[in-house]
Amino acid sequence: MQQHLSISRRGFLKTTGYLSLAFAIPLDNALSQADNTKPRLPGDLNNNRKLSAWLRINANQTVTLMVGKVELGQGILTAVTQVCADELDIDFSRVHLISGDTALVPNEGVTAGSFSMPNCATAVQYASAEVRSILLGLAAEKLNQPLAALSVRDGKITAQNGTHIAYWDLVLGAALERDATGLVKPKPAEQHRYIGQSVPRTDLPPKILGDAVFLQEHRPAGMVFGHLVRPPTYAAKLLSVNMDMAQTMPGVVKVVRNGSFLGVIAQREEQALAAAQVLSASAKWDVEKKLPTHEGIFEWLRNTKPNRIIETKVQPRAGGQAPAKTLAATYYRPYQMHASIGTSAAIATMGSDGVMLIQTHSQSVFETSLAIAKMLGLPPNKVRCQHMQGAGCYGHNMADDAAADAALLAMTVPGKPVRLQYTREQEHKWEPYGSAMVIQTKAGLDANGNVLDWDLQIWSTPHGTRPSGEPGNLLSARYLEKPFTQPVPVNGGPPNYAADRNGIALYDFAGHQVLTHFITDMPIRVSSTRGLGAYANVFAIESFMDELATAAHVDPLTYRLRFLKDERARDVLQKAADQFGWNSWKKTPNRGRGIGFARYKNIAGYCAVALEVEVNPRNGRIRVLRAVASADSGHIVNPDGVSNQIEGGLIQSLSWSLKEEVKFDDTQILSTDWNSYPILTFSEIPPVEVVLINRPGAPFLGTGEASQGPTSAALANAVFEATGVRFRQLPFTPERIKQGLDKKGTA
Repeated sequence: MQQHLSISRRGFLKTTGYLSLAFAIPLDNALSQADNTKPRLPGDLNNNRKLSAWLRINANQTVTLMVGKVELGQGILTAVTQVCADELDIDFSRVHLISGDTALVPNEGVTAGSFSMPNCATAVQYASAEVRSILLGLAAEKLNQPLAALSVRDGKITAQNGTHIAYWDLVLGAALERDATGLVKPKPAEQHRYIGQSVPRTDLPPKILGDAVFLQEHRPAGMVFGHLVRPPTYAAKLLSVNMDMAQTMPGVVKVVRNGSFLGVIAQREEQALAAAQVLSASAKWDVEKKLPTHEGIFEWLRNTKPNRIIETKVQPRAGGQAPAKTLAATYYRPYQMHASIGTSAAIATMGSDGVMLIQTHSQSVFETSLAIAKMLGLPPNKVRCQHMQGAGCYGHNMADDAAADAALLAMTVPGKPVRLQYTREQEHKWEPYGSAMVIQTKAGLDANGNVLDWDLQIWSTPHGTRPSGEPGNLLSARYLEKPFTQPVPVNGGPPNYAADRNGIALYDFAGHQVLTHFITDMPIRVSSTRGLGAYANVFAIESFMDELATAAHVDPLTYRLRFLKDERARDVLQKAADQFGWNSWKKTPNRGRGIGFARYKNIAGYCAVALEVEVNPRNGRIRVLRAVASADSGHIVNPDGVSNQIEGGLIQSLSWSLKEEVKFDDTQILSTDWNSYPILTFSEIPPVEVVLINRPGAPFLGTGEASQGPTSAALANAVFEATGVRFRQLPFTPERIKQGLDKKGTA
């Protein structure tokens, strides 16, 4: 590695106390760091090439690691710390991590799409390996020893002659500013100390001990409380309101109106809520009635002209063999919530320096800060978002809206931290939901049940309306006196996709095509929920595979393996089946087993899920008796973290698939609390077993969204085996199951 160490060391030999490898990234340049004229670097290093953006070696014998990805409960900060510690050859406890502060860390975009491990962890791995190489070169020069004679343990570099020096003793100069080369190879797997180990998550102990680590619990000195009055419907406009009555109430600091944006600031939370209720009672709104209702949404999707039709010819079939049989089926997903247990919140302070500091649990701190700056009419570098962990979710819930709303209120009371947290009703009614979808499948089969032509069509509204630097996707920005228009959403292209995520089946069919009807009209507000379109698309694909297997009188596992050529896919599917006891399972009345498989986005983690269910024919209730999942995430950094993600995704998918559906009439959302939008309870969660396939030396694969689709399909397939009835519309509520069973009984 000596050829990569030819850097100038003159000029930073003045003693400063640390070797600084950190710098603040100007927000107005945060989105334009990539240089397409240079060779591509691994992961997010490509857009943040300065090693100084990622690491700082400190004189107090610690290392500061800075990342743009944020902790949402997925364990990413622990995993990247493991990677950093291994590549730098330091103890895990020496790594101090800064995450998601737009003034301090590299811009890694949105923490979403299961990209944290392949993009962030890979960048940290290569940056850390290169910094270690640089430090070894400095030590070789300082000790006057050949590079090959040096070894490192916990930051102490020792030569074969016994002389030694530590990283912290090499901190002799000003900031080290140099681009990463990406040429220093990370360590081989056999040299890892932390990678591959279930290191306890660093974020859990304070949560378990009840420390106030969540943003919702944060109470800075001098804080005041904000509360909003939302319109009754999406398109409602505020005609009039009596602000004087609320302004004179106890503790009220300010009543704020800007067009149809209406809020209040008070000394205490209950005072803000009381004043908001008075404002709401006096407010007069112009209300429209134009929603298609939750019962009419699928017909609306099929009848609304898409603004774009995306045709994907995966495999044009050669030859003219006519199908012996053609089967078709249509599957339905309703609108579904993030349903965050803790409602979204933010704290915003307009500082004396003219900088708006926003503490937020947003997954898109960089994009949201730019959008809020435009909304407020401030320069980009005058809005700083600082991530704090929130009692939230995976996906675009209302965290960004809370940040914007808190900032709008904070602008009116400079110097005062304004805390805003939505009520349960506000969160339920106004969050961006996961899109309703219709998926139509059709297959032409030969006499042996082999697929000659596979055709899949998708009807969906968008799956991504994050701020993306534009105010129009912030809810309140549309209600201001000078409103911002919501940008026309776009559908992500390959390999990530959005509505059509996982729409391409991983099976090898003779003929294979996908058609996506992408509809940008949004009757109700939608954006990214965990997995985007993959949850429904895998549900449809894997349910239909079972239907084809049934028609061919072939075991569903055997049928899948017939068309699955990817060896890693076959391994993960077989592993789940073996662990479940697929071949030894015995059918009993009202019980069934089902299996589902996918590789998330066809580029990320592999996952297969097998379930056993019992269906009560008297009331239609489904009880999931046990679940087994297998996963291949490439080179596993933290096995316990991977297992937690697979298990958590499986449980969430069961909740979606058994219970969750947003209901609305022609005017407004009707699902406003946990009674009208129930979720899975602890007593309904089955025992879950997760088995992992590790691939040392292989790339890191994102896993956080891998189990949603396979779980929904496994559930559908198990219910079919238990009842003999195929259910294709989610969720599988007792009422829907009972209705299907009653129809079977009268058929």
